[in-house]
Amino acid sequence: MMPLAPLTHLLPHLLRTGSEQRLSVLSYHRVLLAPDAIRHADPTVEKFSWQMEVIGKYFNPLPLSEAVERMANGTLPDRAVSITFDDGYADNYTRALPVLQKWRVPATVFVATKYLDGGAMWNDRVIESVRAAIGDHLDLGAIGLDRNMAVTVENQARVAQDILTAIKHWDPQRREDAVDYISSLVGDPVCDLMLSREQLLKLHEAKVEIGGHTHSHPVLTAIDDERAAAEIMEGKERLEALLGQRLKVFAYPNGKSQADYSRRHRDMVKDAGFIAAVNTELGVSSSRSDFFQLPRYTPWDATALRFLTRLHLARRNVIAN
Repeated sequence: MMPLAPLTHLLPHLLRTGSEQRLSVLSYHRVLLAPDAIRHADPTVEKFSWQMEVIGKYFNPLPLSEAVERMANGTLPDRAVSITFDDGYADNYTRALPVLQKWRVPATVFVATKYLDGGAMWNDRVIESVRAAIGDHLDLGAIGLDRNMAVTVENQARVAQDILTAIKHWDPQRREDAVDYISSLVGDPVCDLMLSREQLLKLHEAKVEIGGHTHSHPVLTAIDDERAAAEIMEGKERLEALLGQRLKVFAYPNGKSQADYSRRHRDMVKDAGFIAAVNTELGVSSSRSDFFQLPRYTPWDATALRFLTRLHLARRNVIAN
């Protein structure tokens, strides 16, 4: 575990109260057993544990919907933080939940409903296909990409990212066909990473907030408005039926304003009955923010000092690189 004692003399400065109530929203996807060369942004259990220790001891963590409601009515506490997870990975239950419970940190998990009970997201299938191709070449000419893509241990992360970037904004069916082709080149590797309905219900029973994330996780700007509205509503209705409870918050798939969603999609989310939505733009929120475009950032810091410093700077609307 990362020792926190050396930070004691810095805490009064780093935790100093600001003049305006602000909310930091942290964005996670998975929690891993060991570092992964391709999924380098995802923390290990060890790293996630000391991050949550910092949050639990020195900040005021809130479920996102409660944070939004308190931000709106002026009762948001100082050093307010919301922890969020996107997509609905099984390790949110098997690995993240025990850590969250240990440090008494609430969280919000945004679930794409198509992938419950054994589904596989397209990006994960690409990653596992690249991993299976290490030491070989991928000929992706049939889908309009490189015909001679060498994959090595050293370049696997770059190759995976190049493919993901190239096909991210394709029409979902074209993208799915491309991923099927890539996967077939390496024997269709198993990719079973997502929550089961049983695990989702156990998260809900453990007071983890569940939020909407569409049904099949399309980039909303890549589909027409009718399909986009249907995706937003279908994901919401499926989760509400499963949980027996209204969903309050939503996360835009991929989440970059204009590139991945537009003002029209923002209005669709509001019309669907959500009270707030988060994107993946860097920043923090206040009562003056658009509650349907709340920013988040990923805490990739390797030490507790840098993690604390980033949270301190974020509360002043400064994001350090």
